[in-house]
Amino acid sequence: MTPGSHDPSDEVGRIFELQEEVEQLKEAVTSHAVVDQAIGMMVALGRVTPDEGWVVLKDVSQRTNIKLRNVADLILIWGRDGEMPPEIRAELEAALDRHGPTQIPEAPSE
Repeated sequence: MTPGSHDPSDEVGRIFELQEEVEQLKEAVTSHAVVDQAIGMMVALGRVTPDEGWVVLKDVSQRTNIKLRNVADLILIWGRDGEMPPEIRAELEAALDRHGPTQIPEAPSE
């Protein structure tokens, strides 16, 4: 290859790398929004600060061995539908007892 020329296979590989990076960034932004919304629910319904809400989510995630984003999803579903797996609800109540001033209230009514 002459100096300054480009190998098309290098460019194709770089395009695939960049597409993968874009997808990962999109997923990170979506995940961050879900976690932020769940923290907001903890603030509003659990009467904790945003920092305490973050700690509660991390605590539930670690104690249930469920990814934090999935815990956040479950909390948002609970806020919308009033349904939450009993073991997650128990861990959430325990985490709020440890990190916040009150117990978890009942799900919001429609």
